[in-house]
Amino acid sequence: MSQRFTEEFKIQAVKQVTDQGYSVASVSERLGVTSSSLYNWIKAYGPDSEEHRQSQEQTDRIKQLEKELKRVTMERDILKEATVFLRASQRKIRVHKS
Repeated sequence: MSQRFTEEFKIQAVKQVTDQGYSVASVSERLGVTSSSLYNWIKAYGPDSEEHRQSQEQTDRIKQLEKELKRVTMERDILKEATVFLRASQRKIRVHKS
């Protein structure tokens, strides 16, 4: 009977090979899985996988949106300050006209 492993388990196993530099043989032996299973997991979850590419695209998009949010927030704050300044200036002009 074959064992079923969680997706998280598989991803962590792949990271031991791809990120930490352990050999497939040592990781598969230590975790009690076949090396062919680990190679399949590397194809599915490794740095060249479609899932990894999509994850990287999402990370890049989040960074882009955070940068844009920061810029728009700064612009909003500048406009708020300008509005306060202009209102104060208009009050001074009205006071001087009276």
